[in-house]
Amino acid sequence: MRNSDDKEWDIIDEDLYEELSAEEMLELLEEERRQLLEKEEQNEKKKRTLHIPKWALMSIVIAMFIQVIAIFPQTFSIPAIDFIRTSTILMQDDQVNQYREAVVVIEGENNKGTGFAISENGYILTNYHVIESQPTITVAFEKQGLYHAEVVKALPEIDIALLKIDGEKLPFLRLADKVTEKDYQNVLFIGNPLRFNGIANKGQIIGTTQLTDWNTPVYMLNAPVYRGNSGSPVLNQAGEVIGVVFATINHEQYSKVGLAIPIEEINNQLPVR
Repeated sequence: MRNSDDKEWDIIDEDLYEELSAEEMLELLEEERRQLLEKEEQNEKKKRTLHIPKWALMSIVIAMFIQVIAIFPQTFSIPAIDFIRTSTILMQDDQVNQYREAVVVIEGENNKGTGFAISENGYILTNYHVIESQPTITVAFEKQGLYHAEVVKALPEIDIALLKIDGEKLPFLRLADKVTEKDYQNVLFIGNPLRFNGIANKGQIIGTTQLTDWNTPVYMLNAPVYRGNSGSPVLNQAGEVIGVVFATINHEQYSKVGLAIPIEEINNQLPVR
């Protein structure tokens, strides 16, 4: 049930859903990219021109590292800038923005992740680990605002939780009935990675892998998945959900990949569609 009169919810809501426009994001990212590259060039020049003892060089490197960390948080690493840059391009697409309206911020007392509506009357999917042990759960839509959520069904064995909020005529995403290899080629996923909300990005499903503590295989995503993407919907070209992001692993063949729960496994255990 939404509780806009409760001061506790108002405090949480103050900075739960802050979003930059595409233009603001591009301007910010270009400036941060320029400064990062300049820093790297300066470091390389110093390495070539300075002839100082190793202990002194290490002291300088450590001091510079501390300064860079203070100025540029993890959000502005060059790989992160590249993936947010892709998102700003995707954000120009009206269809992508329509999908984004159904993607929500899930927040507990000490955890934050992603979820998405699967019905207009308030059923929300997310990862179980996002809401596990959280005494209160809030769901924030970009346009509809903040809601209190209850757990309808928990499926820790596949890291899925079904939530319910008291809402009507909400934007939602449709779940695919089945997935074909054609769906693997170009997928879209939307979530709240790093310090951002509503970030869309793209990639491919490059195969499946069997985790030691899972009964069924999971998808491997060749895509930039970051902390906060847990619970992100993976969409095919028709805009249907074919998986839910839940983790990353370092794969022997593909290096770092994202992992997503196949929609067929979720469909088999959901009480509602």
